[in-house]
Parts: sequence; C-alpha cells; structure tokens
Amino acid sequence: MAEAVVGVLIGKFGVALANEAAAYGASLLWKEASALKDLFGEIRKAEVELGSMRAYLRDSEKFKDTDETTGIFVNKIRELSFQIEDVVDEFIYKLEDNKHGGFAAKMKKRIKHVKVWRRLALKLHDINAELEDTTRRRDRYVIPGLLRYSWSGDHRVNSTNQILYSAREEDLMGITDHAARLKWWLVGDLEETNRKITTVWGMGGVGKTTLVDHVYKIVKTEFDTAAWVIVSKSYQVEDLLKKIAIEFGTSIDSSNMDMRRVVDVIRKHLEGKRFLLVLDDVWEQDVWINSIMPVFPTNCTSRFILTSRLSEVASLATNNCAIELQPLQEYHSYMLFCKLAFCNNDEKGCPLELWDLAEKFLKRCEGLPIAIACIGRLLSCKPPTHPEWENVYEKLELQSIKNVIPGVDTVLKVSLEDLPYELKNCFLHCAILPEDYTLKRRMIIRHWITAGFIKEKENKTLEQVAEGFLNELVNRSLLQVIKKNEFGRVKCFRMHDILRHLALDKAEKECFGKVYEGSGTFSVDGARRLSIQSTGVAPLSQFGVTHLRAIHASMRFVDIDLLAHILHSSKMLSTLDLQCTQIKLLPNEVFSLFNLRLLGLRYTGIINLPEALGRLQNLEVLDVRFTALLSFPKDVAKLKKLRYLYAGARPRGGPLISLVGTKIPRGIRNLTGLYALQKIKASLETIVDVAALTELRTFGVSDVTSEHSLKLCSAIMNMNHLVHLTIAASNENEVLPWEALRLPETLSKLKLEGQLEKKQMPQILSSWSHLNNLTHLTLKGSKLDEDPFSSLVVLNDLCFLRLVNAYDGKKVYISGLPKLRKLVLGGAPQLNHVQIAEDALENLVELELSYCPELKRVPHGIRFLRALEELYLVDTVYEFIDMLKHEPEANECKEELMKISQIRKVIVESSEKNFWQRIVFTKVNKFAG
Repeated sequence: MAEAVVGVLIGKFGVALANEAAAYGASLLWKEASALKDLFGEIRKAEVELGSMRAYLRDSEKFKDTDETTGIFVNKIRELSFQIEDVVDEFIYKLEDNKHGGFAAKMKKRIKHVKVWRRLALKLHDINAELEDTTRRRDRYVIPGLLRYSWSGDHRVNSTNQILYSAREEDLMGITDHAARLKWWLVGDLEETNRKITTVWGMGGVGKTTLVDHVYKIVKTEFDTAAWVIVSKSYQVEDLLKKIAIEFGTSIDSSNMDMRRVVDVIRKHLEGKRFLLVLDDVWEQDVWINSIMPVFPTNCTSRFILTSRLSEVASLATNNCAIELQPLQEYHSYMLFCKLAFCNNDEKGCPLELWDLAEKFLKRCEGLPIAIACIGRLLSCKPPTHPEWENVYEKLELQSIKNVIPGVDTVLKVSLEDLPYELKNCFLHCAILPEDYTLKRRMIIRHWITAGFIKEKENKTLEQVAEGFLNELVNRSLLQVIKKNEFGRVKCFRMHDILRHLALDKAEKECFGKVYEGSGTFSVDGARRLSIQSTGVAPLSQFGVTHLRAIHASMRFVDIDLLAHILHSSKMLSTLDLQCTQIKLLPNEVFSLFNLRLLGLRYTGIINLPEALGRLQNLEVLDVRFTALLSFPKDVAKLKKLRYLYAGARPRGGPLISLVGTKIPRGIRNLTGLYALQKIKASLETIVDVAALTELRTFGVSDVTSEHSLKLCSAIMNMNHLVHLTIAASNENEVLPWEALRLPETLSKLKLEGQLEKKQMPQILSSWSHLNNLTHLTLKGSKLDEDPFSSLVVLNDLCFLRLVNAYDGKKVYISGLPKLRKLVLGGAPQLNHVQIAEDALENLVELELSYCPELKRVPHGIRFLRALEELYLVDTVYEFIDMLKHEPEANECKEELMKISQIRKVIVESSEKNFWQRIVFTKVNKFAG
C-alpha cells in the first residue's frame, strides 16, 4: 500500500504547486515570500523523489512479507509519505485561510503564517533528508536479483464500457444438483399453507451465497413478496427487523419507529401472503429462534433460507432440508478455473503447456470457488504463456515462504497485490464499511472521488474513471454484484466476508484504516481512516487523532460531545459520513474542518445548518437528503468547490419516500461546478440562479408554479449535460405550461409531477422525438384527457413508463414502444377500455394497472405480450375479480384466464372497507385466494 499512499500524495503535490504563483502574487512581505520559496522547493524535491520511487514500490511491495529488508523499507516509505501528506495538507489549509477576511485580517494572518511556512519547510527538509537516507540504506542491504521476479502484467484499468462478469452458470459449477433440490424445497408445495425453513451451510468461500442467489432470482416471482437480508456478526435485533421490513417493501420510518411497531408492520404486511425471506450469513441460532421466528404470521405460506458457516444453524432446517456445501472436486475445480482463466479466448480449454501450472494453482485454491475465481480472473488479465503464469506462481511461493498467510488466503492476497495502486485504495475503502453494508455505486464513487483516489484520464470525467475502477474490481471477483440496473451497470454490490477479513487486516497493518466495533482494547494508532461501528465511542476520545482523514459512523446513536472531542483534534479530516445516525445538530468543531470534502448526513435527524457551513471551502459533497432540513443557510453559496448537493426534506410524520423541496439561498449561481442539485424548492430568484449551473447532470425542483415555467424552461436549456430531471408542481391544481420546454439530448430520466396543459401535450410530447437517450419517463398528476400513447410512440428508446393520476380519459390504445420493459398505469378514474396493438410492447416484462375503478376486464390484446412475466391488477378489473371469486369454473372465466395464460405471475388485489384479498395464480386454472 505504500505505492497507493504515494500515488495519492503525488496528486496533492500537484494541488499545492498549483498555488505557487498565486501565493507569491498575494505575498506583500519579503519574509513571507522567502519562507514560501523554501517550502515550495522542498515540496518539489519530495515530488521528484517519490515520483521516481513509485515504480519501484509497485514491485517491491510484493516481497515485503517475505524479505525483511524490503518490508522495512516499504513500511518506512509509507510512514514518511504520511508525514509529507500532513505537511502538504497543513500548508494548503493555511494558504487558503490567508484568502479570507478584510485587508487588515489578511495581513495579520500572513505575518503569523511566516513562522508556519518556516516550520513546515524545515520539517519537510528533515523528512526529505530521511527519505534519501532510507533509500541509501536500502541499496546497501537489498538482496541482489530479488526484483527479477517483478510483475510484468499489464496494470491498465479497463474502461467503463467493459463487459461485467457476474453470476452465470459457471459460478454454479459442481452445485447444480443442489440448486435443483433447493428450488424444489421452496416451490414444490406452495399450495400448502405452512412454514418451511431451508439452510445452506459450509465454510467461508464455498459458494453458499452464490447458490442461494441463483435460486432466489428464479423462484422469487412465485411469491407475493420476497426479501434478502444480510445478517452481520454483530447484529442488533431492532436494526435487523427494520432491514427486513424495508426489504419487504413496507412503508416505515426507520429512524423513529420502535421495535414493537416494526413487528406490527411486518405482520400486517405479510398476513395471508405467500412470502420468501433469505437471511444470509447467520452466525448463531438465537438470531432465528428468539429474534426472527416469533415475528412472522403463521397463517400463510412462508419460506425461509438461512446461510451459515455453522452446523448448529443448519440444524434449524425443516424436515432435514439442509444442504452442506463442500469444496469443489478436482474435475469441477478445473472446469471453473478454465472458464475464468481463458474467458477472453474462444476456446476455454487449458493449453497443454500450462497444465502443470494450472494443477499447482488449483492445489493452492483447495477447491474454494472464491479462490478459483480470483486466481482465474487474475490470470485472464495476463498473456496465457508459461513464463507469465510461472511469474504469478512464483509470487504465491514467495508469499508462502514464511507461511505468512497460508493456503487459500495466499491466493486471495496475490489477487489483491496484483491490483494497480489506484484500485487498492478503492478496494480497502469498501472493506472498512460495515460487513452487512449494501454498497451503492453512486455513493461509493462519491467517496472515492472526495478521498482523492480518482484522477481524470483519457478525456473521462472523474465519475467515469471511478466506475471503470468499480467494474475492474467486480471483474476480478473482488466485489460481488447484488443488483444491476436495466443497462447492465452495477447498482449495488458487497464484499465477500473472507476478502473483507483479509482487506481489513491489510488496512490495519498499513494504516489505511481501522474499524471500531466497541469490544476489547482499541487504539487508533496511525490509521488514516476510522469506521465507528459501535455506539460506545468513549475509548476513542482518549486518543489524539490528528492524522485522521476520514470518519465513518454507521450506528444510530452517536454521542455529540465525544464526537466533538474527536473532531477537535482531527483538523485535516476530509470525510465525515454520519449517514443514518440520529444526530440532530452538528458540533461546532465540524465547521473548523477546512479540509473537509464530504459531509454525509442522509437519513439523519439534522434540522438546521448554521452559516458557519460557508467556512468549509473545500466541500465537494453535501448530502442532507431525507433529513428535516427545510432551508440552507445563505453561506452555502460560498462553497464554490461543491460538486454534489443532495437535499429534499422528509416532512414530520410523512412517509419515508415523501420529500419536500429544500429552500436554497440567493447566490447558488456561483456553484458552477455542481453535477447534482436535488431536491430544491422553486422561487423566481432560485430558478434564475440555476440557469448558470450548466454542468448539472442531476436536477430536481419542487413547488413549481406556472409563473416559474418560462424561466425554468430557459434554465434547463442551458443544461447541456443533464441526465436526470425531476420537476414537481406546487400543488395538484397548478397547471404547468411546458410549450417552451426544450429538453437536452443527454436526458435519460424525466419525472414531471403536476397538471399539464392538455391542449399542448401532443405537441410537447412530439417535440421530444430527439431524446434518443430517454429511457425513464414518469408523468404524475398530469390529468390529461386525450390518449397520451398516440404521442408517446415517438419515444422509441423508452424502457420504463409510469402514468400515475395522469389520464382522465376513457380509452387508451397502446402501439409502438418496442423497448418498453415496465408500464405502470394508475389512478385513471374514467378509464374503461385498454387495447394493445398486436405489434406493440414486444419487450414488456412487467405491467401494472392500479386504481382504475371503471376498468372491468383485462386489456384487449394482452395475449400478444409474449415477453410479459408479471401482471399486477390493483383495485381494478372488478368483474374479472368477481368472476374468479365466484365462478372460477365458468366458461367465461376460463376464456378470460386464457388471455393471460402465458404470464408467469399474475397478482390481483382488491380492497373494500379496509379489507383486501389477493388472488395469485401462476398457471391457468391454478389460483388461490
């Protein structure tokens, strides 16, 4: 990791040296200019030395565990690099501080800072001298010829448009029989109202999650609702139940609801339904017996899957429905290895000249799929030649000389060491987050950028480079994809617990970061990042933490006073992420963190931010979404480096998904580097200011009135890079005229909430024909009285369409829309006839018709939808429902059923006077009430 530390530090050198001319220009004092000249000279000297050393570190780090001299040298370079970073960060901090205040205040600061520049120059001079001495000492004692084993692999990081590896059939190598058995246990007797528990157990890395994930994706459509929850080793019952409630799709306020209320919500939501729950990575029986099982209703068909490493947990299975996964046998190990190692070749077989090395690699993997996947995909990045493979194997041998990390861990460690230094930082950052964390692409990319791990390259934005890094980690099997979006991009992912354990060990040893879990003795030592995963942070206050650059707190309750104490000595902190904690006010110490790049407050109880926020001049990410913050202080407009501003307040007592716009002060136009701005409250002044934000990719605005429309249209026309746009009217009666709305070609997702000018809508929709990138469209509360589908056919690339309270007419005729995958048509009070053309919606997978009281039967032409897998009918098609309830064997009923016989899952739901009944069937003439 010394190479990774040096890589980030070199980037900081660039920032510091970029200020050189400005620093001299602003200096009115000869003594100050002289001191600055000395300091810049030492910075430049360190930059040259470490720049030359980085290539050496790339190779030497691989031997630090097996060659003591190399290990001492690498550790010393890392230590000195951290010291240099402290000097550079303090210098930038003080230099920026010189820019604030009036003339007299600035002069006073400059006089004061002359001593600071001299101190920092002298300190850096001593560090540089020690750096040179360390290099000379290494040259005296290095083992001749050691670096002949240097890695010759290509360290280029693939681009964002690469094909992602994911769980395919090869990941089920050797366990297909288990998959078939597990599937039968889950859905073989669904007509019976009973509870069944199945368990999958075995050692870490043997493929438990892979097996269950494969089956889960196949069978979940057979259930009314399904959920997957990861159980951390240090779980809290209350948090676990809230996760279950959220994953089942209930509307709960996870911040304010007590456990009894959560249990009631879960029971009410699941009562009478057919449901499936996966609890992944259960560590003790008590999780199930005392915490989970009593929560669920018994008068329904329920299926549970528990994965675990423990036989005691496996014994909870019903009727011996337990699967013990063993390491792969030799044949299946070999087949999996070949599919991955030669995935880039047309023929997936192993060349004869590599058989001996393949056998040696597989022996090291001990039959564990995760190890085979890591080494196989590592080798797929190398030329398939004997010298290249032998070079990789020699590294395995060297790692094992002192039995530092024996067996499978050695294979995984080599996969980690092979990463380019940029990816090592990104990978270790994922590890310090909680083990049961579902990591999200956008969130993690923001963290990587603000931590300084990402640099622009090859005309790509920081976000594009970061996504390329994420794809590379997935392709190397170092991260596991949980969910992709409709375009195949990673949406959510996690880290395998074995890899996380290895990465945390590395992160701690090399001072990248430490995790505080509240047990045993704890010392921050020289760690640069701290992840607080326990409510008891009292021991942390005993330590001086001036070296910290990031604090992540993931527990609900954090003591403000103790946090303030830690922050007081963490002046150089660049990341403070308090997401999901119940903090309501930030301690004053936060606003002295001039180096802060990211302030994460999403889902917290924050109700106010002071004007002191404007002092955080380096802030790039401010996330207060889903808080109680209704307005920003005026000094937020001073944060000129801000890149992402996420707002949108949750009204007190309102549902979790209901957000109101946050008021933005005048001067927001100064934040010209903004990429994301949502969800803000509209005013004429704000909209005029927003017109200057031409770099926006995401923009969301609420409380829009007709008075705002023309200026808002003009502002949006300036946003040539816009991808996501949300506009919400001030109330349901406000009519928004959009004749002047000219949307940018880059737009991918559009959501309009509020009444639209009915006569103008056909022309407006037709004017969107140039939107070749538009894939998601939501119209809510539009109240159109003409069939919108006749105009929507121009949107040939639309994949998702939601019309909610958008249509007041009686009939719709749907044609075209060849790429549409999901259609929601809801809240149409007069709609009584839906007809689908024979050649329309050829790729539609999901159709939802809800709250259309006059619609008596299923849509005409629904039989043409050959790709349709799911049909949801909610409080609609009442004649059809009555037919099913009272005359299921009647000829007319059978004719209606035949229209939808090709659909795998149909759910019909009706409610009458707080009573609801669900009718589910997956085959013709097979349904249950």
